[in-house]
Amino acid sequence: MAFPNNQCFPAQPLRRVCFITLGCAKNEVDTATMKRRVLDAGYVLTDDPESADAIIVNTCSFIQSATEESIDTILEVCQLPNMQEGSAKLIVADDLEPELPEARAFVACSKEDDIAVVLDRLFADDPASSRVPSDASSCAAVQTRVQLDYPAAYVKISDGCDRFCSFCMIPYIRGRYHSFEYEQIEQEVAARTADGAREITLIAQDTGRWGRDLSPASSTASLVSRLAERFPDTWFRIMYLEPEGVTDELLEAMASHSNICRYLDIPLQHSSARILADMNRAGDAEAFKAMVDRIRSRIPDITLRTTLIAGFPGETDEDVDDLEDFLDAVGFDYVGVFAFSPEEGTCAAELSGQIDDETRMERAQRLRDFCDSVSFARIAEREGREMDVLVLGAEEDGQLFGRAQCQAPEVDGVVYLESGEPGEFVRVVITDTLAYEMEGDIVG
Repeated sequence: MAFPNNQCFPAQPLRRVCFITLGCAKNEVDTATMKRRVLDAGYVLTDDPESADAIIVNTCSFIQSATEESIDTILEVCQLPNMQEGSAKLIVADDLEPELPEARAFVACSKEDDIAVVLDRLFADDPASSRVPSDASSCAAVQTRVQLDYPAAYVKISDGCDRFCSFCMIPYIRGRYHSFEYEQIEQEVAARTADGAREITLIAQDTGRWGRDLSPASSTASLVSRLAERFPDTWFRIMYLEPEGVTDELLEAMASHSNICRYLDIPLQHSSARILADMNRAGDAEAFKAMVDRIRSRIPDITLRTTLIAGFPGETDEDVDDLEDFLDAVGFDYVGVFAFSPEEGTCAAELSGQIDDETRMERAQRLRDFCDSVSFARIAEREGREMDVLVLGAEEDGQLFGRAQCQAPEVDGVVYLESGEPGEFVRVVITDTLAYEMEGDIVG
């Protein structure tokens, strides 16, 4: 569409939208989806909330501390000059509506695709609400795509959850589990690689469940194999894989494709059969040990991460001792430990044997310290090894850094490098380690 006098902008100012994202990688994916919807509808993105006409806060209410952070952030946004003047509109993407009368609109977790409609409605009665038409994307004044901060991206393969763990609200917030069709996932991966991504992290509430609800049924192994073959120059990483999802088919797929990262994130939550049963989860220490042995026998160089909850109702000092023994025997490369949070509305919050805050925090810190000692030793053993590293970018001081297959985004540290170009895979030898960080020299 041509504008009068060959202008690349309409007479009325473009509406500027700022996103603030809280929570985990799944929320980052949802924000990226909303950004694309907003751009397609003709709005403009800005990173400056004080210059925005609309501020969208994508929140997290998974646990109480996350809810409190979300509310605090929203209240801070409400103090911005443009909010105080009434020239900006606040939209919240989550289920906090009863607690946040300051917001002009809410977008439920399952309705992120409606964000442009919500914006249109909010600006409908505003005489300055004209926006650049979506077919004017060639104009230099309009940001037409969501740029990647680094040559890596997340792609969500499903939404919702069917597990109903007693400590978790996700099934009630996100709904029942539903897989995205392969074609939709492939299209998203193609878009992200076109943006420059060389590593794709596949995420969901339960990645190992993908495809079971499709017709015909499929599997995570089939999904990642097809993607690895369709995009041979891209790394694929699987996160949030429940123990039941660690199938022989998946291990075979990983062993057969060098661009499927030798890395699995398997949240176990505990090793006590009694506590796991109260969590509405299956397994015990022996079953988990057998699973890890099976994984390592098939892929000896694999990196394993898990997540634990400390201080669950009914947990005893002996249970913590047994959990440490289990961790010592298995030797995970990385472990995330969280203190139990009795979330309102969950079954676990009503269980007998609730443990006081101080004890929960002490047990969580004890396990973190123990797991750090194990992880630091395992990471130090990488010194002298050669590995491929994806160059991600540079820090403010110019120090280059990248990520190896043994490091998941945001949680496992990085590899510091002396040279390389962002988006480039380089072969390095690890020369030094410090806690979770590594240093490497390019080979050759």
